[in-house]
Amino acid sequence: MNIILTGLPGAGKGTQGERIVEEFGIPHISTGDMFRAAIKEETEMGKQAKSYMDQGLLVPDEVVIGIVKERLGKADCEKGFMLDGFPRTMAQAEALDATLAELGRSIDHVINIDVDRSILMERLTGRRICKNCGATYHVIFNPPSQEGICDKCGGELYQRDDDNEATVATRLDVNIEQSAPILKYYNEKGLLRNINGQQDINKVFEDVAQVLRGQAQ
Repeated sequence: MNIILTGLPGAGKGTQGERIVEEFGIPHISTGDMFRAAIKEETEMGKQAKSYMDQGLLVPDEVVIGIVKERLGKADCEKGFMLDGFPRTMAQAEALDATLAELGRSIDHVINIDVDRSILMERLTGRRICKNCGATYHVIFNPPSQEGICDKCGGELYQRDDDNEATVATRLDVNIEQSAPILKYYNEKGLLRNINGQQDINKVFEDVAQVLRGQAQ
C-alpha cells in the first residue's frame, strides 16, 4: 500500500500519520527525514543536496526526486510507504509518478485531512505557552484553569509570534495556493480521498482506516 498523506497546518495530519504507521506497518517518509538520512549516509543525491543547502539555496526538484527514489528503493518500503510533505509541486508530482513507474509501483491513495480554513485559524491561533515551564495550552480545546496562568507552575502564558492571526492567515493562504493544483492532479487520477478532519480524532482515523482497507463506499 503506497499512500500520500496531506493536509493544511492544524488539520491533524501528524496525529493521523502516526496512527497509520502503527496500524498498517508501513514506513513514514517525510521530506526532512529523507534529506537528513541521505546527507548522513553520504549518498550521491545526499551530497548534491548538501551542496545546495550549504549555499542557502533551494534543492532542485531533480535532486529531491533522486533522494525520494533512493529512499523508496530501501527494503522497508517493499510492502508500502506513506509519503508526508511530498510532492509539493506539480513537477514533483509528475516526477514521482515516473519514478514509481520505473520501480514498477504506483500511488494507491492520496489521503487529504480536510478542515475548513476558519476552524484551522481557531486551532492555530488558540495556542498558549508557559513562559516558565513551556507547558502548552489551547484557549478552546485545552484551557488553563485560570486564564493566562499555567496550571503546572503558575507561570505567565503567552502567544508565540507565529501563532498570531496575521501570520497564521498568511501561512494558510500560501499552503492552500500551493496544494490546490496537487489535489486537483490526484483527484483527476481518481486517487484523492478527502477525510473530514473536523470530527473527533478517533473518528477521523476510523474513516482513514476504512479507505485504506478498501471499505469506504
